[in-house]
Amino acid sequence: MAQLTIDIPDELAQRLAPYQNQISEIFARLINTSLLNESTSSTELVSNPLPTDFPTYLEILDFLVNRPTSEQIANFKVSERSQTRLQKLLQKNRDSNLLPSEIAELNLYEQLDVLMTMLKIRSYTAIQTKNSSISHSA
Repeated sequence: MAQLTIDIPDELAQRLAPYQNQISEIFARLINTSLLNESTSSTELVSNPLPTDFPTYLEILDFLVNRPTSEQIANFKVSERSQTRLQKLLQKNRDSNLLPSEIAELNLYEQLDVLMTMLKIRSYTAIQTKNSSISHSA
């Protein structure tokens, strides 16, 4: 892969910092859009979505705010709607057809999956510990 070094204003560098891992894709899309007239929404190139822009994030946040029990955490699944959205994003990813905002959304799904997996592991451990202490005292 070729390397390209350019000088850019500090302000632009700060604005691009969140997209550090996506710079080459953004640059390619910009060239395709500007020079080759392929259609890509300009808002997709510069948008910086917040986690709260994604319904699944809010769904999990709402679940956790309600202080679920270990059993509720162990049995938690996101809604059908969220599962369908994730499947759609994964298919677009396999087709190499994700927009930058969708890449951010997919990355958030990955982080949420790791978080929920860790919570479920701890919940299972707490349940087993509780069940073990109950069976020993009986």
